Amino acid sequence: MTAKSVGNAANNTASGTPDGTVEYAAPALTLGDKLSRAVDHFRNEWQLYVMLAPAVIWCIVFLYKPMYGLQIAFKDYSIFRGVAASPWIGLEHFETLFGNDQFIRAVFNTIKISALNLLFGFPAPIILALMFNEVLHAGYKRFAQTIVYLPHFISTVIIAGIVITAFSPTAGIVNTILGWFGADSIYFLTKPEWFRPIFVGTGIWQEAGFGSIVFLAAIAGVNPSLYESAVVDGASRWQMMWKITIPSILPTIIIMLIIRIGNIMEVSFELIILLYQPATYSTADVVNTFVYRQGLQSGQYDMAAAAGLFNAAVAFVLVVAANSLSRRYSRTSLW
Repeated sequence: MTAKSVGNAANNTASGTPDGTVEYAAPALTLGDKLSRAVDHFRNEWQLYVMLAPAVIWCIVFLYKPMYGLQIAFKDYSIFRGVAASPWIGLEHFETLFGNDQFIRAVFNTIKISALNLLFGFPAPIILALMFNEVLHAGYKRFAQTIVYLPHFISTVIIAGIVITAFSPTAGIVNTILGWFGADSIYFLTKPEWFRPIFVGTGIWQEAGFGSIVFLAAIAGVNPSLYESAVVDGASRWQMMWKITIPSILPTIIIMLIIRIGNIMEVSFELIILLYQPATYSTADVVNTFVYRQGLQSGQYDMAAAAGLFNAAVAFVLVVAANSLSRRYSRTSLW
């Protein structure tokens, strides 16, 4: 053995194996070695980093840079003084918010609407994907998928216009059908008790088809040999769906559920703004619309920032809790 090899062996960590041989672990990399490897990696893969750069720049400019303005939630903000010169007032805005009946109502409305969306809206794309998977006629399957995907690509303003027209008390298709059965016309969009069902149903119609793409992709990744074995054993398509398809896509379902729970405080702000009115505030007003009225309409930017920060903090806690529970009980998580 040469002197150089002896020196290398001395720098390595020796470990015994069951057959009596000795293995040596690789020496720890120094900071210079790590930097050299990083530079070599960048030289070899620089095209990928160039393609990634626009997305990173967009996140920095539009997501991270605006976080500087969050401090006005703790200040008596004046548009003339600016963010830095406005005086600190601590948690005064949050105390005012939690003493505001309209804000408390908006929080509960947000939770209720999101719970309905989670209960009815989350399973909808899963069920739709399972139904598409059972369609054997390729032409009909493509046609049906195109039909259910289309509402996602329609502007929210147009969606709201369709809903308003459909539920119109004079020419709406819903009231027209009710008239066929001798029922009186109902102005649904002025009835607080009807707002949530209409809103949730509209969201399902608009997004269920597009949301099913993720689950269809997961179904496409299921090993075909599992279905072939099930057919040999005499399993029906219903049994294959329950015993093979759903368990196979369960990790995807859990990941999407965690993401959905993280967005539980975020409802379709644009659609609510276009559909709600003072008569339905009791069931339609949510945190985002409260922030809109306080910030843009009333000019209380500091109060609106406090409400938005509270909304984001609750969403963060929810997604962390959902991820922890999922990792503990199902061993599937986002991180």
